[in-house]
Amino acid sequence: MFSLTPARSLLLQALADTFIPTLPDGSPAGSTGLNLEKLEAAIREQPEGAQNEFGQLLDLLEKPLLGLTWFGPLKSFRKLDTAQREHLLQSWAASNVPQLRKGFQALRKLCTLLYYGGSMTEVPAAWGHLGYPGPDEKPVDSPRPIRTLHPTKDTVYECDVLVIGSGAGGGVVAGELAEAGFDVLVIEKGPYCHGCDFTQREVDMLGTLYDAKGTLCTQDGSIGILAGSCLGGGTTVNWAGAFRTPDYVLQEWAREHNAPHFTTLEFKESLNAVARTISVNTNYTRHNGQNQALWDGSTKLGQEVKLIPRNEKGLTDSDAHFRSLGYTTLGDAHGIKQGTLNTYLLTAFEHGARILADTKVDRVTIANGRATGASAVHTAPDGRPVQITVRARRVVVAGGAIQTPALLLRSGLKHPHLGRHLHLHPTVVVGARYPQVMNSWHGPSMSVVNDTYTMLHGTNFGAKLETPPTHPGLLSMVLPWLSGKQHHELLRDADHLGSFIVLTRDRDGGRVTIDKNGAPLIDYTLSDFDRANLLEGVRAAAQIHVAAGASTVYLPHGTLPTLHANDGILQNPKVLDKLPHLSWKPNQFGLYSAHQMSTCRMGGDAATHPLKLNGETVEVENLFVADASAFPACSGVNPMLTIMALAHFTAQGLKAGQTVEQQTAAVA
Repeated sequence: MFSLTPARSLLLQALADTFIPTLPDGSPAGSTGLNLEKLEAAIREQPEGAQNEFGQLLDLLEKPLLGLTWFGPLKSFRKLDTAQREHLLQSWAASNVPQLRKGFQALRKLCTLLYYGGSMTEVPAAWGHLGYPGPDEKPVDSPRPIRTLHPTKDTVYECDVLVIGSGAGGGVVAGELAEAGFDVLVIEKGPYCHGCDFTQREVDMLGTLYDAKGTLCTQDGSIGILAGSCLGGGTTVNWAGAFRTPDYVLQEWAREHNAPHFTTLEFKESLNAVARTISVNTNYTRHNGQNQALWDGSTKLGQEVKLIPRNEKGLTDSDAHFRSLGYTTLGDAHGIKQGTLNTYLLTAFEHGARILADTKVDRVTIANGRATGASAVHTAPDGRPVQITVRARRVVVAGGAIQTPALLLRSGLKHPHLGRHLHLHPTVVVGARYPQVMNSWHGPSMSVVNDTYTMLHGTNFGAKLETPPTHPGLLSMVLPWLSGKQHHELLRDADHLGSFIVLTRDRDGGRVTIDKNGAPLIDYTLSDFDRANLLEGVRAAAQIHVAAGASTVYLPHGTLPTLHANDGILQNPKVLDKLPHLSWKPNQFGLYSAHQMSTCRMGGDAATHPLKLNGETVEVENLFVADASAFPACSGVNPMLTIMALAHFTAQGLKAGQTVEQQTAAVA
């Protein structure tokens, strides 16, 4: 297991000061905001191989041989002068050696996230110089509506249905089945948080609510992956966009994967049912600066924009509610967002379901080709491991498209397509500086969408243009670093920045496997086809920024190509034209994913689809999957509502013990 020695700690502080130097205005250097305890905890969340690799990276930086990696002096990093340290990092960032680019990005992201995302207003660090207020509305403490289990010794549970995972899929299945009278046990790897538990401080909440403490990534380090890991899963931390699955995607799934139920009235009713339960609406129409810019710029260019349906209720016109909406991706302290935590899981609990948080399932137990339960480890409040054994008549896995295939592989399933076809909706951020103050960290993170580019060149593939949360920690990771001074000054302008995301519906996928310890390993390379669509979206996003009045647009490449505009007219269009001709190798640009899908895909051909149409695995009876890993291909929209609808549809079959063919016939 990775550990920080005194020498490694001093090295990381020196690195942080190089990535984030002090500025003349008093903005402090990076080491003042570097929480080494949290850095160590984040590294320990990685697979064993990645932990070892990070340790080797730090050890290399302590050796004189380091000079060979950048043709500099044969000195360790700490013995270099300030200019040499920066030159070394710049050399690694632009290196043709993939491992050096990977090392640079890992160090940069950790240092900048911990500095900008970990600062407190009462500590003399970054926030005061950014104009970033942090969450200012303190929630009133209230009793927890759900009482979870707290075993103190090794325990055996028995139930009708074991649901593993509590997000958009597992939460819905648990609520539906418990309400129908089934004895349900829900196991969740992450914690149960409520009200005041949601501090809405970036580093704290990423570490509490997200898988791998927010540092989940592909093996090559090129794609940062955000996945909820708490009670409520992704519905607790997502951006509240509640998109219906496009008809052309449902038709594609039905046609190309022999899954006709996706185009039935029964599946549509499942969509309607979950939308009602989580209060999907477009009633709140106040936009923050960057959503208004996406609306205004798109409209000026003659492109259609739409309001994004959101699963929120209880909102007023108050400035307090408007400000608080910007922080709900770090946990909704006010109960406005209607994820499974406030809906289906509450229903499950009220109908007798037992819920066990802070518990990792090691494997599903199988006997004679049937699922019989699971073996798990609960972490007690004092850190003690408590062994959990579950005996269940049926098991529903809903751990998400990274953890679900890993669990099934640990449990002995061997379908050749299990873990394959990983889709990520690969996403880049196109930021821009506006003359006016934007304060894009307030208001709904996403309230406007431009779908002009979703079906490019006569295909079902393209890109959506939306807006992301723009809290300083996440912003610091996505904005390219050319030098310490450049990046620090860029972040100092954060209150004038507005950002769009280019969310790509990827045609070509990656893969999830497991290491010798059963931890998931993620491999994904952006294909030429998908990159071309992504770059068309980048071009469109840049043009919309210009039309909306931005003066400077920062393109999402490590060399930071920068556009300049005046009165809505782009002054250097050749920079935009050259964008596709840059090198787009891994870690030469920032790529992110908040949506993971299709690693245990559902379809009518058992040879190529690990799931039957009713959600049951083709290898093991009574073992079901109900999350985004079951998608035949990626949804092309933020997937929450689609996951919930598919889980709802699957739950109806589980209630009756039916195949999907029997289910649709019975309703008809």
